Amino acid sequence: MNYAPLLSAVAFWLAAWAFNEWLVRQHFHNLAAQRAARLAVPLLFGIAILVLWEGIVRGFGIPSVLLPAPSAIWSRLISSLPTLWADFRQTFLKSVITGYALGCGLGFLVAILIDRSPFLQKGLLPLGNFVSALPVIGVAPIMVMWFGFDWQSKVAVVVIMTFFPMLVNTVAGLAAASHMERDLMRTYAASWWQTLVKLRLPAAWPFIFNALKINSTLALIGAIVAEFFGTPIVGMGFRISTEVGRMNVDMVWAEIAIAALAGSVFYGAVALVERAVTFWHPSVRGGQA
Repeated sequence: MNYAPLLSAVAFWLAAWAFNEWLVRQHFHNLAAQRAARLAVPLLFGIAILVLWEGIVRGFGIPSVLLPAPSAIWSRLISSLPTLWADFRQTFLKSVITGYALGCGLGFLVAILIDRSPFLQKGLLPLGNFVSALPVIGVAPIMVMWFGFDWQSKVAVVVIMTFFPMLVNTVAGLAAASHMERDLMRTYAASWWQTLVKLRLPAAWPFIFNALKINSTLALIGAIVAEFFGTPIVGMGFRISTEVGRMNVDMVWAEIAIAALAGSVFYGAVALVERAVTFWHPSVRGGQA
């Protein structure tokens, strides 16, 4: 057992923890400094976790097949950029983005139809709740048999996983406008379409963006899991399952890191759009500096 890297990592962790505690208690009058502090806290916390991880692996001599050090993962990531890019393009750019757009778009349109039809609301929503509870490991093999081994079958899985969260949240959001507000629109002789565009959709935006944020992670999970059941020799899920069998755990962690980064950026992009669209909502105004 090597105590030097372990003690150094623990010391860095404690120092970072103390600095973060001091940083979150500061009240900066400068807006730029306040935003920098908000970014520095999670960034420093993440770096401290990686340093502690590195120290534990090196200090206890943990075999790389069980848990590789972050430095080994980084080295493998840099040396495998062409392979990782091909996997990212196959899984994220083709399967996730396409399935996300189709699933969320169809869920939104069907929610509008359900809002217009009490029959669909009573008949389709219970069915939607049932289908949304189906496990992805049960749906994915069927989609692979139906649509083939390429990215189209992964798109189908992503559509199924993202359709119903968008449907349920949009239906709930369209019902969020109060009766008094709807009565006011009727006194203005507003049509159903005018009421939808000017009152009910703005009230539903927080619900819709909640579904979009949830689906940004569900889509990536669904596409990766679907690739376990059949795919060409490219893709994040294919690479993870293959490299685990070869005991190349550092490559597995490199794929996980890319997937986590892509999912975080995707979620953050949706959250930024939400802040721009729902700037009037109390949840957004309350979080602004």
